Amino acid sequence: MASAHVRNTAAMASSRRCGAKTRTGTPCRSPAVSGKLRCRMHGGAAGSGAPRGNRNAYKNGRFNGEAIRDRRMLRELLRQSRALMHGIE
Repeated sequence: MASAHVRNTAAMASSRRCGAKTRTGTPCRSPAVSGKLRCRMHGGAAGSGAPRGNRNAYKNGRFNGEAIRDRRMLRELLRQSRALMHGIE
């Protein structure tokens, strides 16, 4: 028995897609939650993420801002010293 009901899927088809990658490496095809960049399965749902002011969410160690700045500065110093050494030879 065929239904005469027409599905209106235009809004879903034209909505912004989730920016996450799936386990297979392909982009997620689900629509992003309104006002967010991810779908409900990849972190766009209400209440997902750390609460504001959560001290446990602070970064420490290798990937905090200070460590990243230090590595960039060291890399630049190495670049400059290599250039200086090549200029001396």
